[in-house]
Amino acid sequence: MAIEKWNIDVAHSTVGFSVRHLMVSKVHGFFTQWTGSLEFDEQNPAQSKVEVSIDAASVDTREPQRDAHLRTGDFFEVEKHPRIVFTSTHVEPSSNGTYKVAGDLTLRGVTRPVILDVEFGGRINHPQMGERIGFSGKTIINRKDFGVSFNQVLDTGGLGLGEKVEIGLEIEATRAA
Repeated sequence: MAIEKWNIDVAHSTVGFSVRHLMVSKVHGFFTQWTGSLEFDEQNPAQSKVEVSIDAASVDTREPQRDAHLRTGDFFEVEKHPRIVFTSTHVEPSSNGTYKVAGDLTLRGVTRPVILDVEFGGRINHPQMGERIGFSGKTIINRKDFGVSFNQVLDTGGLGLGEKVEIGLEIEATRAA
């Protein structure tokens, strides 16, 4: 099987994140506007590629006031850096249908290497929606590595926000024409 080109179906996919809040819980959020494509070769995964471009202003944590703050210079600084981009650089098979997808993540104008742990969900040929494949991915980044250092000291001496940000992806893609 040769390399196959796919378009990510954003209506059936999610890009989300979570971060520790007030040291006792996690806040979860998603991006509602983004695009992506991938090239996938099941027999030779090293030839596979993925690219995702996210509209940083589309952040949604289900709290409008927090979302507005996330768009400011304290966090995403969307006026200066409207896009968050991930471009793969290497794909390596692991075990049990999983992959290590290395790539460059650009956030707030800072580009850093990250590795996504990705599980291949399989493929299906749907009578109305055509041929589809699915993937689940996750990684953890340190937000300070991307210049996101805003925080608040709590009365108890702890910090309001954790440094680690968990990123999760659920991807469904359709075969490109």
